[in-house]
Amino acid sequence: MTTISDLTAAESTSDRRIKSFRSIPSPDTIRTELPLTSRRALTVQRDREEIADILAGRDDRLLVVVGPCSVHDPIAAIDYARRLAPLAADHADRLKIVMRVYFEKPRTTVGWKGLINDPGMDGSFDVERGLRTARSLLLDIIDLGLPVGCEFLEPTSPQYIADAVAWGAIGARTTESQVHRQLASGLSMPIGFKNGTDGNVQVAIDGVKAAAAQHVFFGVDDFGHGAVVETAGNDECHVILRGGTAGPNHDADSVASAVAALAKAGLPERIMIDCSHANSGKDHIRQAEVAEEIATAIRATRASGTPVTISGVMLESFLEPGAQSPDAESLTYGQSVTDKCMGWEASAAVLATLARA
Repeated sequence: MTTISDLTAAESTSDRRIKSFRSIPSPDTIRTELPLTSRRALTVQRDREEIADILAGRDDRLLVVVGPCSVHDPIAAIDYARRLAPLAADHADRLKIVMRVYFEKPRTTVGWKGLINDPGMDGSFDVERGLRTARSLLLDIIDLGLPVGCEFLEPTSPQYIADAVAWGAIGARTTESQVHRQLASGLSMPIGFKNGTDGNVQVAIDGVKAAAAQHVFFGVDDFGHGAVVETAGNDECHVILRGGTAGPNHDADSVASAVAALAKAGLPERIMIDCSHANSGKDHIRQAEVAEEIATAIRATRASGTPVTISGVMLESFLEPGAQSPDAESLTYGQSVTDKCMGWEASAAVLATLARA
């Protein structure tokens, strides 16, 4: 029989399945190397306030979060941003356009987890490079005059990039997670909670309510030290309808049901609709049709004089339509390596349709 005294250091009961620990620079170090200047900070704060006003109904423009399903090529991403910025300015009186710049990808099983986790897409997992690349790209996009939106997955990664983010999302796989609800309660920008992958909207509503409360939890500080984090709560959260296993939920009855559930919970009766994912069956061509249906619904509501409950729309869009495997030997420039995206021409047409609505 093995006794405690027989155990060597290598046979301890801790970290039996951990292969290694690698240190990375602290959030403060990365932010100091790639600073959010005063001018950039003022821009981010203004964008956050405008987005919050739209979500609360104080601004009658439509919030549109548009961009790649995930960023894998910073050069193609900045190319996309340079095309999007003029359209954002052209439609600014009717749309508040935010570029979707997602660096972290939750996976149903396994797969490429995003630019921060594996920027080389080669299994090298150079997280330090990924953090610097991600932050640098966000600053470049801000300098073009575009607000940026990110999904938050890893509970410590926001310390490295969140100061540059104008809008954030908690995904369908994590919307019921206590860790992510706590995280959202301390973030400084409006946060959207997607309904669950099964289509359950109540879990997103519960997430919004939970994130509005104060929380105390484990985390890290600006210098990478373990810390007890106390939050004030985030009252600028909202629900995103993205469909589910039972099918889409962007139709009038589904929207009305979600709005009624929000009212019952004492929350603002306004929602965002994701035109991708289950609302379009992950079909990038169908995604444009869903956006047209939403535009028609908004136009009809405005014409009737009743309050518009759809405050935002999400679109997955890149330079080239469709998607490719991240394992492809030769990648097509400007094409998604995760979900299928609309191409640039279709995206520009959809934005014009939403603006007219």
